Amino acid sequence: MLRLAQRFIDEMVAHARAELPNECCGIIAGRDGTAVELFRARNAEASPYRYEVDSQDLFRIWRQCETNGWDFLVVYHSHVASEAVPSQTDVRRATWPDAYYIVVSIADPESPSVRAFRIIEGNVSEEQIEVA
Repeated sequence: MLRLAQRFIDEMVAHARAELPNECCGIIAGRDGTAVELFRARNAEASPYRYEVDSQDLFRIWRQCETNGWDFLVVYHSHVASEAVPSQTDVRRATWPDAYYIVVSIADPESPSVRAFRIIEGNVSEEQIEVA
């Protein structure tokens, strides 16, 4: 189970809306399984269909995490027109086996959906999000 403060969920949804018409992406850093910082990143694909965390942003975020003793707790991105489940492309590109993957769907702008998954070697399992 992933525990997140409401502010992190609100920030991911706000980021998804701000990046329309493209998908957004980012990282939530954590320590001992507790979320501590959300980092917005640029979508290097600049696409409404896929995302890739910009390499410069990824390096900047990784350095900040290393300096502070944080881990990549969550890798998140949005879906602008489909439900909040990882696509086959998302599954193929999942390279952080210890991280949760969150998909934020804003297909229904009035009722965004935020869901968490573990993706390990192509196997996807949904994880509950507990709002702290």
